[in-house]
Amino acid sequence: MTSKPIIRHAIASDVPLILEFITELAVYENEPDAVLATEELLLDTLGFNENSKCYAKTLLIFDGEKPAGMALYFNNYSTWRARPGIYLEDLFVRPEFRGRGFGTALLAALAQELIDTKGGRLEWSVLKWNTPSIKFYESIGAENMGKEWQVMRLADDTLTAMATRGPEVERR
Repeated sequence: MTSKPIIRHAIASDVPLILEFITELAVYENEPDAVLATEELLLDTLGFNENSKCYAKTLLIFDGEKPAGMALYFNNYSTWRARPGIYLEDLFVRPEFRGRGFGTALLAALAQELIDTKGGRLEWSVLKWNTPSIKFYESIGAENMGKEWQVMRLADDTLTAMATRGPEVERR
């Protein structure tokens, strides 16, 4: 990194850039056709529309005026620690900015946010074939939980089917 990067929380006018980063990440992960996100959906689910809920937040990092990357994340909770945490959904740094400390800077910002809120842990998933990212995460001290933990998911038809299997939740 030649100059100190600028990190800030995204605002509504950043949504097109966030969608660019999401699309670029999908291409990197060999899933370009899997992106269903739109600017409208991001505006709504990132809490930028009036009366919309904020389900996730985004930190953006810039090298001067040049957008270099993002960290899209949301809060979770550790029952064993009885503390909030952060789940990093996507960390993306554009290829021309990799190896210059931008990923580390984004993770450091998230770690500081956790410390400020007395949070317990920062977690994320990484594709097993993504050796460069795995090596980077291990170099900063991240623990590979794959020895004991397996990621599970319900989505699309399986999510819809599961939703019909239980009793209705009482609402007060």
